[in-house]
Amino acid sequence: MSAMATVRHHVIVGVPADDAWRLLGDPSRVSEWFPGITSCVVEGATRTVTLATGLSFPEELVTVDGLQRRFQYAVRMPIVRSHLSTLDVLELGARQCCCAYAADADPAVMALVIGGAAALGLERAKSLLEGN
Repeated sequence: MSAMATVRHHVIVGVPADDAWRLLGDPSRVSEWFPGITSCVVEGATRTVTLATGLSFPEELVTVDGLQRRFQYAVRMPIVRSHLSTLDVLELGARQCCCAYAADADPAVMALVIGGAAALGLERAKSLLEGN
């Protein structure tokens, strides 16, 4: 029996939280910042992502809350028994925010894979948002 694992990463970004949310909270823009995702299609509460390898799979959009600036989704693949990723954009000041990404998954290795990619993705999002 395997156990659920959690991985969390964050970056501090020098832009208003609403600016970061426009990128990170939009389910259709994930390919702009999350490594390995080349495209996605959002239909209702389902986002189908396509990886650079050509593999496509559905994700359930669980929460898209602009007021709390929280986005959650769940990967739906046979290899993944359970998954929930949460992205929060927290205002730290007028021109600074914290973007945090957590992945909970079973099997545990999926949390490491998704969380590792998310860490790179957050750095990429920071660069895009700050214009670097």
